[in-house]
Amino acid sequence: MNRYRREMTIAMVAYVVCLAISVTLLLSSAVDSQLARVAVALLPMVPGIGVCWVVVRRMRRIDELQRRIELESLSIAFAGTALVTFSYGFLENVGFPRLSLFVVWPLMGALWIVASVLCSRRYR
Repeated sequence: MNRYRREMTIAMVAYVVCLAISVTLLLSSAVDSQLARVAVALLPMVPGIGVCWVVVRRMRRIDELQRRIELESLSIAFAGTALVTFSYGFLENVGFPRLSLFVVWPLMGALWIVASVLCSRRYR
């Protein structure tokens, strides 16, 4: 397993563990004070910062061509996410159900993966 996959796996496992602890504590009402509940709710963001750090390190390690492919892929994912979320926001004005902001990152991640595959094909 290469360094990036190992680092990402560790960061994601830490995220899932912190998320499980956070949700369990918040659902069990074991945390009483509002400040403590906020801290517990944000607990998964600690390894989330680690995930971001892993991605930045990967971008710094890759060669110029791969960096160009990733920049193009992220640009497409960013623009696609903006188009989809704005479109859905307008649809909410005509009765579509409101969605949580939790759907934004999975959407952007999925678009990033699809765009990476498509952009990589250009250079093969």
